[in-house]
Amino acid sequence: MAKYFAFLLLALLAITMLQIPVMASQFEGQLSKSGYGQGSLKSFQCPSQCTRRCSRTQYHKPCMFFCQKCCKKCLCVPPGYYGNKAVCPCYNNWKTQQGGPKCP
Repeated sequence: MAKYFAFLLLALLAITMLQIPVMASQFEGQLSKSGYGQGSLKSFQCPSQCTRRCSRTQYHKPCMFFCQKCCKKCLCVPPGYYGNKAVCPCYNNWKTQQGGPKCP
């Protein structure tokens, strides 16, 4: 009886340990499906995401130029029309020669 109980306990522990990587991979899949995070886009998706990002600025043409340049490098465009750059570190940390932000 003790051997049966020990075997059952070990089997339960093994199943629990297997569930952790499965749950983590499901969570990562949800992040990439949400469209945010570095590498979450394909290069062909950049124009539409940059159109969304730059839709409310009065400087539409330069915004689109730099957004698409940043998107093709980082494969990421932050959510919203302004800010939220922390979601995409590559997009956030790419600077001009003067030290200002390169990506809108």
